[in-house]
Order: sequence, then structure tokens, then C-alpha cells
Amino acid sequence: MSDRASDVIIIGGGIIGASVALELQRRGASVRVLERGEPGREASWAGAGMLAAQDPDTPECLRPLARASAEIYPDWVSELEQESGLSADLRCEGTIYLTQEKKEGLGPPLSDADVKSREGFLSKAPFAYFTTEASVDPRALMAVAVAAAKKGGIVISHEHHVTAIETSGNQAVGVRLGNQTVSANVIINCAGAWTGEVVGGEIETHPVKGQMLSVVPVNSREVPLKHVVRGDDVYLVPRSDGRILIGATVERVGFDKKVDAETILKMHRAAMELAPKIGEMRIHESWAGLRPGSPDKLPILGETGLKNYFAATGHYRNGILLAPVTARIMADVINGDTPQFDISRFTPSRFS
Repeated sequence: MSDRASDVIIIGGGIIGASVALELQRRGASVRVLERGEPGREASWAGAGMLAAQDPDTPECLRPLARASAEIYPDWVSELEQESGLSADLRCEGTIYLTQEKKEGLGPPLSDADVKSREGFLSKAPFAYFTTEASVDPRALMAVAVAAAKKGGIVISHEHHVTAIETSGNQAVGVRLGNQTVSANVIINCAGAWTGEVVGGEIETHPVKGQMLSVVPVNSREVPLKHVVRGDDVYLVPRSDGRILIGATVERVGFDKKVDAETILKMHRAAMELAPKIGEMRIHESWAGLRPGSPDKLPILGETGLKNYFAATGHYRNGILLAPVTARIMADVINGDTPQFDISRFTPSRFS
């Protein structure tokens, strides 16, 4: 059984798949997104949403993309919000780093008085920095992106598990869904940690588990944390509804998403060391997600060894941040245009 779907098939309905779909649709393509489960319910749903473009741990070659993506984020989100009628809870209050060691690239240290004036309940640390990094609620962002995509005519199919790429010679011509083949001119694998499970034109990714929790005020009149706060062991990310997210572990344990109670309590204790008031709040939720890792911890962007089969995956801890710039890069590549950025370090062929 064969079904002609559209100009472009995107495998994976997380924030990368949705963002690429939106950009291609705006440039005139008809797009269909095939999601193995529910759109946005894997890594995108589990993320903290820090737009950490100045993170000193970001590889040097990735920093231009991170900075560019952070710059276009407010306009990108605003456009999606207007199209969808929903809010992504983009917060531009900035980030306070509290560290035991001096960090390069974060600007001059803040004094204890400076920290106190910004956040009155934070503990002292040998070094403190402030950056203008923003944050977004990934769950809300996914709802915004999916709604905008559907209103724009993008077909998003739930529970559609792509098992293989259909080929003719060395060219991709469609995808296989069980006994069904869906054909398209262009196929883009945005399946995150599950990218490598699609047979044909193999792309290597692996899951990296992250456990998190959130806390809420016991007294709703309490003023929640204003800034994102990053320590050496955990980070705190406030939401506008009063929740504070605490994360996150980095674990290579395969496709295991079980939550370990002792790990959650350990992160909770570490959060209280940064902000003792956390101990007066109630644990609201705990969860785990699977980030898409790659062998060199860099994204995989561009055409694979199969003609017309592309990859946009392997974003590891930066999928939410890099979504808008990834969408623009992939649309340029697919349309035969030269991207604004050098992506030679990110092409799938680097693993061949």
C-alpha cells in the first residue's frame, strides 16, 4: 500500500521536527510530520528550557549557532504565539550563575550585594555571574508550535512509527510504516534519541537520560524565584505559574526513563544549598527524559549518504535553544541555498 503524502516528510514531532516543518511550510513546501507517539512528549516535554547561549561548556564550534538562535528567539516565539493564540512563557529575566570556580566567558563576577539585590534568598558562592540568558517552557512551546503548524496546514500524524527509509538506487523516495509506504520528495529524520532506529541511511544517535523535579510554593502568595539560577551541581528554572524546575542528571542507561527517588531527593538537597527557601516548597512532580546524543556531542545537520534524506538531530542538551536556527539551516540546505553558518562540523558524513 502506498500513499503520496507531501513534498516533505519529517520523522519526529519534537521541537526540532516541528520547527523545521514550520520553516519549510513558510517557504512554500507541503509538509507532513510523522510522530511515533504524541508530538512533543519526549525530550522536548522533559527539558528545562534554558536558552543558555553563553554556557561555557558549549563547544566552541557550536557557539555561533547558539548565539544566533538566542537572538532570534523572541521574534520567533512571538510569531508562533500570534499564529497559535497560545503562550510559550518566554522569560527574559536573565540567569545567575553561582559557582565554586571562576568561569570564563560569563562577564565580571557579581558581588554578594549584587546577588542579594537580584535574588534575596540565594546562598553565597565564591563566584557569581549574571547573563541575559532567557528561558522558555518547552511544554508550552510545543503546544504553541503544534497549534501554529496545524493552522498553517502542516499534517501532524500521531502514533506513526517509521521503521525504514524506502530507496530507489541511492535516493530516498519515502518511508515505511509497517506495511504502508509513504512517499515524498524529501525526508528529514528529526527523531531525536530514536533517530538511529530508522533502517536505511543509518544515523548514529543514543539516548542520554535526564531526571528532573519541580517544586511549588505551599503558600500561593509567596513570590517565586525570578531568575534562572545555575550552580555547579543543579540548576533552578522558574515558570510564570509559580513552579520551579530543578535538574538534571546526565545518564547513559539506554532507553530507561524510570525515575529514581534517591536521585530526585539528592537534586532537591542540592537545590536547597543554592536557595534554602526551596526546602519550604512542595515537590510537585518528577520525571525523566531522553536527550538525543551523538558520538561527538554535536548536532547532526544536513544530507545523509542517501540523496534527499536529511538529518536534524543529536542536539543533546540544546534542542530547545537551537530549534529556530536549526529550522533555518535545514530549510536553506534542502532548498539548495548556502546556510548562513558553516555546518561542516555537523554534517552526517563526518561519521562515515
